[in-house]
Amino acid sequence: MNKIFSPLLLAATLFFVQRVSAQKTTSLFNGTNLAGWHVDVPEMDNNPTAKNPFVVRNGMLVSLGTPGGHLITDAVYKNYRLHIEYRFAAKPGNCGVLVHSSTSRALYQMFPKSIEVQMEHGNAGDFWCIVEDIAVPDMEARRGPRAEWGGTEGKRRNIKNLTDGAEKPVGEWNRMVIECLKDSVKVWVNGQLQNFGFNATVQQGQIALQAEGSEVEFRKVDFTPIRKLSRNGDFKPKN
Repeated sequence: MNKIFSPLLLAATLFFVQRVSAQKTTSLFNGTNLAGWHVDVPEMDNNPTAKNPFVVRNGMLVSLGTPGGHLITDAVYKNYRLHIEYRFAAKPGNCGVLVHSSTSRALYQMFPKSIEVQMEHGNAGDFWCIVEDIAVPDMEARRGPRAEWGGTEGKRRNIKNLTDGAEKPVGEWNRMVIECLKDSVKVWVNGQLQNFGFNATVQQGQIALQAEGSEVEFRKVDFTPIRKLSRNGDFKPKN
């Protein structure tokens, strides 16, 4: 009897282990160095005195803001939850998380092809389409006239978030959660749903952080594979 059912038991055990493993959260930042990431900063191409704007300081990943560029994962990802904790340490400014990133310097010879989740103070949760596209409800109200939409220079690439006021005062830590599943992207800031896009023109890619003029500290960049999107309020990340 045991010999007959042991293969079934083994298969069930393997399925359970694989399912648990698939949901395991890992950190994309090890707290010590930038292993697993690479830098793309145009200023560093021909200026030997240009400094890398991405550093590790006091166990945090820091974007110094200048010179402008991106810190990009070496690996390509799809179907995941990204849990980021960040703050503008000194003064409000601009930064962003780019999902489904691919071709470098596809826009303005600076920004990689991607969908940006905005972190700019006061506008966290906006989408910016960078030679890719995504749809949201009430598209014209949040993006402008349809004839002007696009992902390239001179087009309306910005899709406004659902609500302002989700961010904390400068110096305090913000929690941004981004879920990417197939052609959908969903964003929360400090527990408030800020954006939900669908019909994205891309479903996988690298993840990138920006240096875009302001110093930003990151103390958490956690990655979890997912099989479905969280409903409003379902996901409450642990501190």
